[in-house]
Amino acid sequence: MAGLTLDNINKVYPNGFQATYDLSIDVADGEFLVLVGPSGCGKSTALRMIAGLEDISSGTLKIGDRVVNDVEPKDRDIAMVFQNYALYPHMTVADNIGFALKLAKVSKGEIEERVRKAAAILDLTEQLDRKPGQLSGGQRQRVAMGRAIVRQPSAFLMDEPLSNLDAKLRVAMRAEIAALQRNLGVTTVYVTHDQVEAMTMGDRVAVLNKGYLMQVASPQELYEEPANVFVAGFIGSPSMNLIEATLGGTAAAPVLEMGSVSLGLDPIADGSPLTGFMGKKVVMGIRPEDMEDAALTPGAADRTLSTSARLVESLGSEIIVHFPLEAEQYVVADAIEDDAEKGLGSDEDNTAVFVARVSPRSSVSNGDSISLTVDTSRLHFFDIETGLAIR
Repeated sequence: MAGLTLDNINKVYPNGFQATYDLSIDVADGEFLVLVGPSGCGKSTALRMIAGLEDISSGTLKIGDRVVNDVEPKDRDIAMVFQNYALYPHMTVADNIGFALKLAKVSKGEIEERVRKAAAILDLTEQLDRKPGQLSGGQRQRVAMGRAIVRQPSAFLMDEPLSNLDAKLRVAMRAEIAALQRNLGVTTVYVTHDQVEAMTMGDRVAVLNKGYLMQVASPQELYEEPANVFVAGFIGSPSMNLIEATLGGTAAAPVLEMGSVSLGLDPIADGSPLTGFMGKKVVMGIRPEDMEDAALTPGAADRTLSTSARLVESLGSEIIVHFPLEAEQYVVADAIEDDAEKGLGSDEDNTAVFVARVSPRSSVSNGDSISLTVDTSRLHFFDIETGLAIR
């Protein structure tokens, strides 16, 4: 086993398109790192550069202490699990799992022993004589995992391995993969576009956007302390509400002014970076779960939003309420792009629609008036010019 080091990795294609910009990440030995981001963010390109399937334009890639920029994929001591399983349909499960060992001229007895152990770990022992066409999607993915395990590599690379599975099986398989990785202790880099998958599986998560690394941190840190508006809006489901606001009043009695809506805040401590934004526009972020039906949790009048329930989604364990406010919604186009690409979102009557996640004990229905208590201690603030967090 070994760690991975990406040091200022750039990928520029012959047509001039740049897929990654100075990508630098240290992956510790035995760590499970997830690369997540929207389509086209560079996550799969980064994984393919680690695997050796894409050339590195500049920068240094190390596996352990060895620089592998010019090392052939077969000599990098990594194993890759693909989205489409890449199984040989004419071979049995046992032959598929052991095929790489056969190519490496490992003895027949050792191949059989490694295949048997991998099958036992993955609950495939009874399927060893079957062919891929006789297996379910989840079983095929286990075979692909088994093929990686038997090689005993320094690192696993996984490129959206669960995207072909149905939703219920995806949930079960991500738990299995995370548990398997912990038991084996193998350094793993996992690519997904699903932020829920990323948050539930990774020791750390690296969020990418348009080739730039936005933030790399533990799932909880990404949620609690997003580094910029892109991470704030990307992590969390439903996503964080982002509103353009002016920080008014005084440091002793600050007021957040959002169009025709205002919220009272706790006093701003001396030395807080927020003091430098008094009287200025900022981006305020509030997660849906940090609001509650005031009928259940009454709050101070200046910490409450009065609105109506545009749409109510009852999910049993929680209720999602979509509500309008006469405030300017901040829509993240890209945390790196210039201000011309940052736009506002609103519905037909010129009010923005936001989302709250409230208790299932709420009796709110579609069209009802509702007051929402806002936990103002949980607000996030961002510099409207740079998109960076103010903290």
